[in-house]
Amino acid sequence: MKIGILLTGHAPDNMVQDTGDYDEIFAHMLAGHGFEFETYAVVDNQFPQGADAADGWLITGSKHGAYEDHAWISPLESLIRDIAAQKRPLVGICFGHQIIAQALGGKVEKFDGGWSVGRTAYSVGDQTLYLNAWHQDQVTELPPGARVLGGNAFCKYAVLGYGDHIWTVQPHPEFSADFVDGLIRTRGRGVVPDALLDAAAVNLDGPNNNRDVARHMAAILQGMPPQ
Repeated sequence: MKIGILLTGHAPDNMVQDTGDYDEIFAHMLAGHGFEFETYAVVDNQFPQGADAADGWLITGSKHGAYEDHAWISPLESLIRDIAAQKRPLVGICFGHQIIAQALGGKVEKFDGGWSVGRTAYSVGDQTLYLNAWHQDQVTELPPGARVLGGNAFCKYAVLGYGDHIWTVQPHPEFSADFVDGLIRTRGRGVVPDALLDAAAVNLDGPNNNRDVARHMAAILQGMPPQ
């Protein structure tokens, strides 16, 4: 099964040698499920021929805002709508979560409540999941047909489902504690309030549900309805 990874941003230059770029992180995360991966760096205007270029799709995180005026945003939104119309499995993470919502008629904004950084609890069904967050932007208005599958007081639309083939999540199940530590050191200072970064650094070693969410993502890409 071929999964197309739509790369919407790059890992920090001073981390990528150790971690790989975001597409490599996801490929490692989803290894063992019989997937073949092909990356399309849409952030660099490298697009697939169409929605049928892969059996399923994954949209990565990005330092960019879904609402920003970049040449690749509009064609990415068109591709998302085509994927949705063809009912191909689609998973979106952080920026991916946001751009899917925006492409399908929702609204994304820089949240006036500030940032969410580090290990964070989310209510998903009858479970509490701990995942690493790194965002200020949020989906603030749902698109038609979106179902809220999880969230918390800070981010009420943190997990969304659309129909029986699209699942998106605001936090980063692909981010390890070490990766977040690297972001704190390389991208956080001077952008995110120091108090939030310091609190996140203290809590990085707590257990998380990355593996559980990876299995769920794989199941979605294999055709399981979002839940």
